[in-house]
Parts: sequence; structure tokens; C-alpha cells
Amino acid sequence: MGALAWRPAAATPVGLAIYADDNYPPYSYVENGQLTGVYTLIVQKALAHLPEYQVQLVPVPWKRGVLMLEKGEAFALYPPYFRPEERRNVKYSEPILTEQLAVFCNADVVAKRSLKNWPADYFGLRIGLNAGFLIGGKPFDDAVKAGQLRVDAAQGSRANLLKLMLGRTDCYVNDRLSIQWEVERIKKAGLMTPSSLALSETAELSAEQGYLGYTTLEPAQYPYRDDFIAKFNTVIREMKRNGEIKELVARFLLK
Repeated sequence: MGALAWRPAAATPVGLAIYADDNYPPYSYVENGQLTGVYTLIVQKALAHLPEYQVQLVPVPWKRGVLMLEKGEAFALYPPYFRPEERRNVKYSEPILTEQLAVFCNADVVAKRSLKNWPADYFGLRIGLNAGFLIGGKPFDDAVKAGQLRVDAAQGSRANLLKLMLGRTDCYVNDRLSIQWEVERIKKAGLMTPSSLALSETAELSAEQGYLGYTTLEPAQYPYRDDFIAKFNTVIREMKRNGEIKELVARFLLK
């Protein structure tokens, strides 16, 4: 006979820790000493459906968290992308959320151009990027090298978006949700003026999915691993099916 599957004792919730990126707004980050973010809200909601587990969510610097996961020192971490070749000791949950890289342009540019093809329709424009990030893809990089596009880098989303609203740049490339979240924060901070230009999304670029990653090491230390993974995946699939995840994202953007 094969080994019996592990089952939690009915009256005793199993205690475990899940680690989370402490500096990845708006997805997973610490604010006023509390772990928050879109992934955090989704994971918390999912865990509410698993009363047999008592889970502590622990913020951690990302590189340290990944190292802990790969060494078996952490049971789980969110939100890694799917990188099976790079992280051989990591197993992935059901995808939790899709992060979409997008281009947003201000109203002056949108009124004057047809922006259907990236990056050809954007030649001659000033494109904002977060300093240190090269995320427009190879055709974009080639166009920059050829002088067909100008890159204007600034520190962070807020600085880039304020420049875009003032017409100091024409478009901005970043994660869609990060842009939408920061626009709401700019509004609430009273930083928009009557002269601020409206913004529109004009192109979708690459996309990545975020997961809950599990270590495949130390099976004796985590005997509940397969049971937890199966149940967590079932809950996430149901939350996607019934619209809970979309609702959580929308609510987070407006809070």
C-alpha cells in the first residue's frame, strides 16, 4: 500500500508562515507597519476559506525571501513569477493575478495621433520610464538607440505621472495596476490641477502572472504541503471564477 496522505487534525489548526515581498507596491508592501497590497488581500481572502490552517503573513525583502524559499527555509512566498529554470526548488500555485505592462499617454498626444502599433506609432515622442528599468521590449530599445524615441526617466510612478499630466512627457510605460493606483493617490493628495492632462491607456505590452511559490525541499518539515497547495489552488480558482479577485483589485484601487 502507498503512504497515507497527510490530513490535519480536525480540532487543531496547523500553524505556518507565508512570506511576502515587503516593497512591491501596489501588490505587496508594508505601509504604516502593516503588510498590505493587492496580493496580500487576495491571499488573506483565500486563507479565510482554509480554517484548518492558521497562517501568519510575514513581510521580507524580496531577494532574501527568494533565497529562503530556494533553500527550504521558507514554506511559501508571494508573488514570484513562473521561472522554473531559474528556481529549481520552487513549485507554483494556481496563477493568482496577471500583471500587465501598458503604455499610457496624455490627452494631447491621443488627440493628435493614431497609437495602434507599438512602438512605430510613437516615434518622435518622449516616453517616461522609471529610472533603472528598461521594459519596452527589443523593438522599443532599438528605436531608442536609433533616435526614433526619446526616453525620459524619473524616480518612481508619481514623478513620471505628474510629468505626463503636465505635458513634459508624452507617454509612460509601466505596470497597468501600478499606474491606476498611483493616479488615485495623486488625486487624493490634491496634486491634480485644472490644467492636468487626462491619461488614456494606448497599448498593452508584455504580461506576467504572480503566484504563491512553495519550496520543494524539506518534506518532513512541511508534511502539509500537498494538502495546502491543493486546497489553496481550489480556492483561488473559485475566486477567479466568481469575480472575487477582480472585486478585491477594484476595491484596493479606490481605498
